[in-house]
Amino acid sequence: MLKEHIMRIHRLSRGTYGAPRIHAELRDVHNIRCGKKRVARLMRELGIEGVSRRRSKGITHRDPRRPSAPDLVQRAFRAERPDQLWVADMTQQHTDEGWLYLAVVVDAFSRRVIGWSMGERPVADLPIGAVRMAVWNRRPDPGVIHHSDHGSQYTSLAFGKTLREAGLVGSMGSVGDAYDNAMAESFFATLKTELLDRQRWMTRMQLRAAIFDYIEVFYNRRRRHSALGHLSPIEFERRWLTTGRRSSQPPAA
Repeated sequence: MLKEHIMRIHRLSRGTYGAPRIHAELRDVHNIRCGKKRVARLMRELGIEGVSRRRSKGITHRDPRRPSAPDLVQRAFRAERPDQLWVADMTQQHTDEGWLYLAVVVDAFSRRVIGWSMGERPVADLPIGAVRMAVWNRRPDPGVIHHSDHGSQYTSLAFGKTLREAGLVGSMGSVGDAYDNAMAESFFATLKTELLDRQRWMTRMQLRAAIFDYIEVFYNRRRRHSALGHLSPIEFERRWLTTGRRSSQPPAA
C-alpha cells in the first residue's frame, strides 16, 4: 500500500520528487506516518528517484554605459510578508526552431512566480512584460524592492520607467556575482532540472505551453519547497493570510 502511494505521488510530481517531498506529501495529504529513510528505501526498491538541481547561468549582459541601481538586498533574500521583495532574472532554452527566452519575477517571501514573459529575443520587453504581469497579479503598495542583475535589459531606460510607474524600487547585485541574485537563479536551476533539460523541444510553441503549465499548474500550486516547510508557494501564502503571520521562516538563499 505504501509503495502504491509513493508511486502515485512520484508520478503526480512529474517524476521530480525525492524522498523528503514524498514523505511530506504522505504526511500532509494522506495522513500516513512513516520515516523518511523508509520512503527512501522503498523508492530504491521501486527503482524511482527525484531529480537533482543544477545551477544555471544567466544570459543577461551588462552595458557599462547605463546607470545601475544600488544593491538593497546584500544577499539577504528574506521577506516578512508578500510583496516586500521581488527578484527577477532571464534564461534561455533551445528548440529545433531556435532559442526561446524567459523572464520571471519571483516573490522572495513565498518563492511564487508572480510574473513571467517569453519571446524569441532577449530584449527589454521581456522583463518589462514580467513586471507588468506581477503588478497586475499583486496590485502592490508602492515601495516593493525589485532585485535583478546588471543585464542591459534591466538597466534600459524603458525598464527603469516601468519600475517608476509601478512604484517599485530598483535594486541590483554586484557585477559578475551569481550569488547576488541567487534566489532567481535557483528558480531557473529548478526549472531546467525538472522540465527544460528532460526532453528535446521541437517548437517554441511546445516549449511555451510546457513552461506555462510548469509555472502555473505545478510549481506555484503543487510543488513542495523545502524552504517553505514543504508547502507550495500558494499554500504558504494562504496560510500566512489565514494566520496573519508566516508559519515558518524561510532561510536565506
